[in-house]
Amino acid sequence: MSMAMFQETLKTPKFDFHYTRVWIPDPDEVWRSAELIKDYKEGEKSLQLKLEDETTREYPIDVQGNQLPFLRNPDILVGENDLTALSYLHEPAVLHNLKVRFLESNHIYTYCGIVLVAINPYEQLPIYGQDVIYAYSGQNMGDMDPHIFAVAEEAYKQMARDEKNQSIIVSGESGAGKTVSAKYAMRYFATVGGSASDTNIEEKVLASSPIMEAIGNAKTTRNDNSSRFGKYIQIGFDRRYHIIGANMRTYLLEKSRVVFQADDERNYHIFYQLCAAASLPEFKELALTCAEDFFYTSQGGDTSIEGISDAEDFEKTRQAFTLLGVRESHQISIFKIIASILHLGSVEFQAERDGDSCSISPQDEHLGNFCRLLGVEHSQMEHWLCHRKLVTTSEIYVKTMSLQQVVNARNALAKHIYAQLFDWIVEHINKALHTSLKQHSFIGVLDIYGFETFETNSFEQFCINFANEKLQQQFNSHVFKLEQEEYMKEQIPWTLIDFYDNQPCIDLIEAKLGILDLLDEECKVPKGTDQNWAQKLYDRHSSSQHFQKPRMSSTSFIVVHFADKVEYLSDGFLEKNRDTVYEEQINILKASKFPIVADLFLDDKDPVVATTPSGKTASSKINIRSARTPMKASNKEHKKTVGHQFRSSLNRLMETLNATTPHYVRCIKPNDEKLPFHFDPKRAVQQLRACGVLETIRISAAGYPSRWTYHDFFNRYRVLIKKRELANTDKKAICKSVLESLIKDPDKFQFGRTKIFFRAGQVAYLEKLRADKFRAATITIQKTVRGWLQRVKYRRLKRATVTLQRYCRGYLARRLAEHLRRTRAAIVFQKQYRMRRARLAYQRVHRATVIIQAFTRAMLVRRIYRHVLMEHKATIIQKYARGCMARRHFRRLRGAAIVIQCAFRRLKAKQELKALKIEARSAEHLKRLNVGMENKVVQLQRKIDDQNKEFKTLSEQLSAVTLTHTMEVEKLKRELAHYQQSQGADASLHLQEEVQSLRTELQRAHSERRVLEDAHSKEKDELRKRVADLEQENALLKDEKEKLNNQILCQSKEEFSQNSVKEALLMKKELEEERSRYQNLVKEYSRLEQRYDNLRDEVTTLKQTPGHRRNPSNQSSLESDSNYPSISTSEVGDTEDALQQVEEIGVEKAAMDMTVFLKLQKRVRELEQERKKLQMQLEKKEQQESKKGQVEQPKNDMELDQDTDLAYNSLKRQELESENKKLKNDLNELRKAVADQATQNNSTQSSPDSYSLLLNQLKLANEELEVRKEEVLILRTQIVNADQRRLAGKSTEPNINARTSWPNSEKHVDQEDAIEAYHGVCQTNSQAEDWGYLNEDGELGLAYQGLKQVARLLEAQLQAQSLEHEEEVENLKAQVETLKEEMDKQQQTFCQTLLLSPEAQVEFGVQQEISRLTNENLDLKELVEKLEKNERKLKKQLKIYMKKVQDLEAAQALAQSDRRHHELTRQVTVQRKEKDFQGMLEYHKEDEALLIRNLVTDLKPQMLSGAVPCLPAYILYMCIRHADYTNDDLKVHSLLTSTINGIKKVLKKHSDDFEITSFWLANTCRLLHCLKQYSGDEGFMTQNTAKQNEHCLKNFDLTEYRQVLSDLSIQIYQQLIKIAEGLLQPMIVSAMLENESIQGLSGVKPTGYRKRSSSTVDGDNSYCLEAIVRQMNSFHTVMCDQGLDPEIILQVFKQLFYMINAVTLNNLLLRKDVCSWSTGMQLRYNISQLEEWLRGRNLHQSEAVQTMEPLIQAAQLLQLKKKTHEDAEAICSLCTALTTQQIVKILNLYTPLNEFEERVTVSFIRTIQAQLQERNDPQQLLLDCKHMFPVLFPFNPSCLTMDSIHIPACLHLEFLNEV
Repeated sequence: MSMAMFQETLKTPKFDFHYTRVWIPDPDEVWRSAELIKDYKEGEKSLQLKLEDETTREYPIDVQGNQLPFLRNPDILVGENDLTALSYLHEPAVLHNLKVRFLESNHIYTYCGIVLVAINPYEQLPIYGQDVIYAYSGQNMGDMDPHIFAVAEEAYKQMARDEKNQSIIVSGESGAGKTVSAKYAMRYFATVGGSASDTNIEEKVLASSPIMEAIGNAKTTRNDNSSRFGKYIQIGFDRRYHIIGANMRTYLLEKSRVVFQADDERNYHIFYQLCAAASLPEFKELALTCAEDFFYTSQGGDTSIEGISDAEDFEKTRQAFTLLGVRESHQISIFKIIASILHLGSVEFQAERDGDSCSISPQDEHLGNFCRLLGVEHSQMEHWLCHRKLVTTSEIYVKTMSLQQVVNARNALAKHIYAQLFDWIVEHINKALHTSLKQHSFIGVLDIYGFETFETNSFEQFCINFANEKLQQQFNSHVFKLEQEEYMKEQIPWTLIDFYDNQPCIDLIEAKLGILDLLDEECKVPKGTDQNWAQKLYDRHSSSQHFQKPRMSSTSFIVVHFADKVEYLSDGFLEKNRDTVYEEQINILKASKFPIVADLFLDDKDPVVATTPSGKTASSKINIRSARTPMKASNKEHKKTVGHQFRSSLNRLMETLNATTPHYVRCIKPNDEKLPFHFDPKRAVQQLRACGVLETIRISAAGYPSRWTYHDFFNRYRVLIKKRELANTDKKAICKSVLESLIKDPDKFQFGRTKIFFRAGQVAYLEKLRADKFRAATITIQKTVRGWLQRVKYRRLKRATVTLQRYCRGYLARRLAEHLRRTRAAIVFQKQYRMRRARLAYQRVHRATVIIQAFTRAMLVRRIYRHVLMEHKATIIQKYARGCMARRHFRRLRGAAIVIQCAFRRLKAKQELKALKIEARSAEHLKRLNVGMENKVVQLQRKIDDQNKEFKTLSEQLSAVTLTHTMEVEKLKRELAHYQQSQGADASLHLQEEVQSLRTELQRAHSERRVLEDAHSKEKDELRKRVADLEQENALLKDEKEKLNNQILCQSKEEFSQNSVKEALLMKKELEEERSRYQNLVKEYSRLEQRYDNLRDEVTTLKQTPGHRRNPSNQSSLESDSNYPSISTSEVGDTEDALQQVEEIGVEKAAMDMTVFLKLQKRVRELEQERKKLQMQLEKKEQQESKKGQVEQPKNDMELDQDTDLAYNSLKRQELESENKKLKNDLNELRKAVADQATQNNSTQSSPDSYSLLLNQLKLANEELEVRKEEVLILRTQIVNADQRRLAGKSTEPNINARTSWPNSEKHVDQEDAIEAYHGVCQTNSQAEDWGYLNEDGELGLAYQGLKQVARLLEAQLQAQSLEHEEEVENLKAQVETLKEEMDKQQQTFCQTLLLSPEAQVEFGVQQEISRLTNENLDLKELVEKLEKNERKLKKQLKIYMKKVQDLEAAQALAQSDRRHHELTRQVTVQRKEKDFQGMLEYHKEDEALLIRNLVTDLKPQMLSGAVPCLPAYILYMCIRHADYTNDDLKVHSLLTSTINGIKKVLKKHSDDFEITSFWLANTCRLLHCLKQYSGDEGFMTQNTAKQNEHCLKNFDLTEYRQVLSDLSIQIYQQLIKIAEGLLQPMIVSAMLENESIQGLSGVKPTGYRKRSSSTVDGDNSYCLEAIVRQMNSFHTVMCDQGLDPEIILQVFKQLFYMINAVTLNNLLLRKDVCSWSTGMQLRYNISQLEEWLRGRNLHQSEAVQTMEPLIQAAQLLQLKKKTHEDAEAICSLCTALTTQQIVKILNLYTPLNEFEERVTVSFIRTIQAQLQERNDPQQLLLDCKHMFPVLFPFNPSCLTMDSIHIPACLHLEFLNEV
């Protein structure tokens, strides 16, 4: 490379050479950086340099030979994406730029003009995922960071744009990564250009890679997966640029590796994979063991590769075979052939003694296995492996071979078998990838070996380097052509650039009598040798400049290639070129019994087999066939050698490449040790020279390598423009004037049509001028700022000094004042202190004097008090002694007086007693007594007669009582007569005794009753007490439960507070994931449905006849579009009806009725509860019977009373039944009369009168009956009150007790029985005057009997009450037990719940609540069903009655005349009131298609601009409501299905129309809300008005259709998002990253050749942020105008903002040119504008800002400091939304726009990585742009009523009738 331009740069007068940095050669690092420490003067022969390690060095220069050092680029240009963007283009600059990008930024891809340089990182990088493919898809090549995907996208885009075939040429050394690069390129095409059909051809293309790697790749010293063959894959595309097929060509398989491997190398992978799977059952017949046991796989030493599993790779290979359609039998045959090669290599030969022959042991297992696996004869193969045939003109000889010849023949056979198998596999792969469709264009991927040079180079290296010479020639011409096109396009004067042309070297190899020709000629010579061939080369080409003879060797030769000199050893050239295989061995293989083995050699008619497989794998256009005749030929005839075939296939490859547009990928191997991210400069430079990268640099540097657009140049170097020149509006003119003033030499730059072209070094010169300008401006700014800072500091110091002085003086003044104040205060203190001390001394003396006086006076007073007290006590003692003596004397006198009085009175009493005894014995006294008795007898006689009359009236009811009473009366009469006769004085005594006995008995009865009452009250108190105790115990248990709950809550409160947020987030995340999965399923279903529709359309198109037959328009596949079965969803009455309905409909069609299932389940629970209750009642009955056996004796008396009660009740019941029968008879007679009157068709006037009369009679009878009942009740009440008052006034204690016991009885009949039972006794008691009268007439006995009955009755009531109380107590006990059981269950449940996790506790609580609500709901449903049944029954009865009344009215109407009837009818017709609109629309079934067409299919949103939003949804619901009202389920099903299909049809037709999609999303959601709002479900009716509740559905439950509409809404939402993203995505990158929102903030760096070159078309596609805002305003306006729910609008913008965030961040992560501080400022400004827009539209609640948090943090990361450890901690704490890979990637991409900024150091990035190691971030670099948040459709009821909606005429729905 010429040094003239650098010499001119150094000689530039304006150039300051001090501190200029240069590159000098270095033996270790190739190039080393240095800095001039002394100014260079012209003519000096050395330069004073300072190296980077601070050492100085004197570097000699040769001015005469232009040996000046290379200048180094400014730091701002280091690390560029494109090497052509460097100002100084030379080898050290290229090497340094690649090294910086590779080591510091970990960028493995770099552009060099049209070449992509790829450095193998020896590490798996996360830059090849699907997200990265989508990020590069559709992007221009220069807009994104260098990548293999960018090259693939460029090729794909140029193929589609230019309709020209493309090629991607991947070359490099072994281990440089060629195969991986080609694989990723094919993966990109398979992803972007996936097949349009279901053939999955792209998967087959990718599946060919594992197979080809297994049979064509091997481990070498340089690469663990080195491709030992070249391949060219053509991927075919159709007119829509979808992959339809592929074809593969292979070149120069390294067959020698089958039989020989160097140290630390391996054979082809397939051998080791097969040995690893030898233990599988299907491979037992292969007789394989481990790879170390076979000669062909153990020569290299280690048979394994670290980190690679041969068994797993073999499984992938088998799967790839299966995917490509290779049958299992063919796979087994392939593996047999491969195994036979291993056995063949292990056959042992035994040399004979003569040395000219050898043999094989008959027991050799390997030969037997070889013959068995290939199906050949053992004896023949054994013979011809050790012998060969010689054919002469006269006869044929069979000759033995030496051991070495046998081994060579064996190896040649093994290589030939493997080569044929390789060809067969490639041929079948091509068949699998072949397509019958017409190929429109193709992209070829060439993965071929790079330039190779080793210590020993043989025939293979010669062919490889020859191929690279041809490719380099094509590359040079293409680069030269592109440069010429660029200059011509920009109208730059074109001058011929001298570039290296390697055609002489190619002619040396392939021209007539070239190296290959001489080699073929020597091969034809019978006894040709390698030495003879080498001598011919020396003689023929010694004068060529590209051919040299080594000095020390006569068998080697040197070829000067374009990359380097290579010395080739001629030994083995002839043998490898001939590649001879003995014909006899091939004939044995042709006779194999296995068809596949015979097919391998069937077409091989030439015994000399070429290794090039292109003859078998080429397409129909390029086919290689043998030129020989099919007859057997001798060895003397001409044969195609390996070199000849390789040259022919290479020429065809070059023809193909020249017919396509090439794209170049040069793979570089950074080191030979395979260390990750380790860079060896020597190896890198060697490969850069070999791959043509430096040649590209040289061609570019020869012309104008630096190119700037006028706009970028103006923005970058605006600081160099003078102010007056900026007034000009023409930027092109400004740039011209500036350059002419800055660069005086006009040859250093050229003005093109759109760009400015610079010579090498001029951009660096402009950068220096710009930096000087900035430096001067910076110095001025610093000077001004520093002066201002000093002035500010001086003023601050002055103010501080004045302030300090003021405060010091004030402090001194305050201190003096304080001293004076303290002195005065001290004097005051002294005065007060002295005064206080004197006062205290006086007070102390005064207190002592007073105390002494007080004690003295107290002593004297106490002495006087004691003396007075003693005198007082003596006086009291004297007083009491004198009083005692006086009282004793008085008592003695009073006793004597009383004795005297008693004696006198006793004497007088005795005298009076004697007189009374004499008088009692006289007859006069008896007469006075008898007069009273006669009167009483008469009165008793009268009373008896009255009682007899009364008893006769009651004889029917109380006959037994009357008879007994009569007998007693007669007995009393007899006794009375006897008493009168005997005048018995003894009778009174007898009566008195009888009365006394009655009294005692009555008292005993009273006492017994009291005992019973006490026992009853005690038992009652005990029961109450026990109930109170139980209630108290229950309360205590409740309190204990509450305490436990509170304790548990207190214990778990802290844990719950800590985990609640995490659990909520986790539950929310799980819910979002579940929604996302469901909506992805919906999305997949819609995609499959669309795919099915497309296939159906294609089938329809294929089946259409020329007549273009059309199907009827009314046909629709409802079954295919609606996958939800429909049954009658009306409420089922009971379980049996539901089961019967399910059986009638069928299990397959009927949906599972959950209500019926729950009813059955509840019914089972109720039966179980009833069984338990019956069992408890049975146990209670048994307990009661046992108790009755104990109290049977006390109840005997009660049974007598119960008999009387039963008798009374039976009489009363008979009386009531008779009255009831009488009333029924009357009612029946009245009804019969009414019926008779109704049946008569009498037209007279008397009919309605009789009818009304009967009605009046019935009404009067009912009223009379009610009056009688009220009178009876009133009389009974009066009797009870009167008896209670009478008993309160006159009855004895038993009566009072009896009265008090009545209120305790709960039965009204028992009270009446008690009153009637003792009514007579009460009357008798009220007439009793004295005991004597009772004794005379016997009423005392009657009273006793009555009281006895009352007592028994009361006792019965008491026992009944006790039984009732016992039952109540039992019930309470049962309730308590039930409560205890429930409490135990709750405690167990609570304890179990505590053992569960918080999530399980919540779930368990929800389940409990759901079960409780379900039971309550079922109870309420049953109650509602019962009420509905009653309602229906009453309605039916009402209808019957109404019909009867109408019949009567009709009968009355028939009686009128015809004229009156006609007038009445007309009058009714005129006066009929018009009903209101009920919110229902009726239509006929045949109008359904017209309804769907006018309302859905043909409807335009503009037609409803002034109508109610979502009007179609309301109209459809009103039609559904009418179908529900008429109970027509088929109509509902048909209407909803047709609506859904119509909406799908509209959306499919307008798949890119945002307005229509939004319109139908709003209407679908509104229809869904209407079906919920008016479903009758209380959960959806909370906000309904009373009028809206009237519009609910009555008969159908449309839950299934709600689910269908919900799924349809999800599909519409996803389509809406897709349309919006399609409109926004082209604007995002330009508006967010490239457009200057803040003018003058961003600067433009120099760009390379790739920046918007071949990929972009003319035109400006830039957008600003206002364009995005306008588009989102349009979206928001459309959605709001169409009535879309606000919640859905929020979700739409959340999704769109996420897409903006993902696209922007992904581009930021893949573009080095936008990772700068100014871009961060622009991003923050743009994001703030978007946030302001959200707040202005009231959309800030949509969480859209949260979705942009990663982009916000990325913008902040670009602006933060990146130097110290504290900065690293700040970055780690701030960037929480970014992953570790994203943070590191941004730091690696960070590029300063000015040289004043500093790059991010590698150590700082390592610090960041160390601090972020604890993060568990996903291994994903880019955000998923396709990610979609799960959408929610919250219930949003409408406030409109259906009857208020007006249907506009523009809809043409006149056939709809308002109901």
